[in-house]
Amino acid sequence: MKNFPPVVKNLLIINCLVFFAEWILPQTALKFPLEGWMALYYAGSPLFRLWQLFTYMFAHAGFDHLFFNMFALWMFGRILENVWGSRRFLLYYMVCGFGAGLTQELLQFVGVIPQMQSVVGASGAVYGLLLAFAMLFPNMPMYIIPIPVPIKAKWMVIGYTVIELLEGIFNFGNVAHFAHLGGMVFGLALILYWRKNNKDTNGWNYR
Repeated sequence: MKNFPPVVKNLLIINCLVFFAEWILPQTALKFPLEGWMALYYAGSPLFRLWQLFTYMFAHAGFDHLFFNMFALWMFGRILENVWGSRRFLLYYMVCGFGAGLTQELLQFVGVIPQMQSVVGASGAVYGLLLAFAMLFPNMPMYIIPIPVPIKAKWMVIGYTVIELLEGIFNFGNVAHFAHLGGMVFGLALILYWRKNNKDTNGWNYR
């Protein structure tokens, strides 16, 4: 198995380059921080642009935000890309990221969740990867710090889903929890579509 299949490798590079550019470019160079151009703003904001539904997933709020998302992308994404192939993996990743942003926008629009100034990060796409990994390898043992015993991938994802839902309901922290869930929902819809249309020939018998 390749450690760095091409799509995962290039996604890692792009995200890191964007973060580096955010760090070194002075605000005066663009009259606005780079993150401000790429972040996803609420549709009612004068700063909202349609392209932000895609660009927001390549900008991050800080090094820890970038690190954990990229670690998860490397950990789960390389396995999925090797199973699915690069084209399908890239489509899945982008659909999850777009779906996460769209979910955030829609729920803000109808008033289900408070309006956030802006949203950045690959977390919605990454949560979609977690879901796909658990569907392909439901019984794969996973270790989560500080839990001293392995947990099957399916239970790990169910646990993360419940936590995100509760934190979203109670508006815990300045985090777009429902965007994470949206990435999972869009990922699930795409996987079910592939299965229904017999486009799931690569890897669905893996456990």
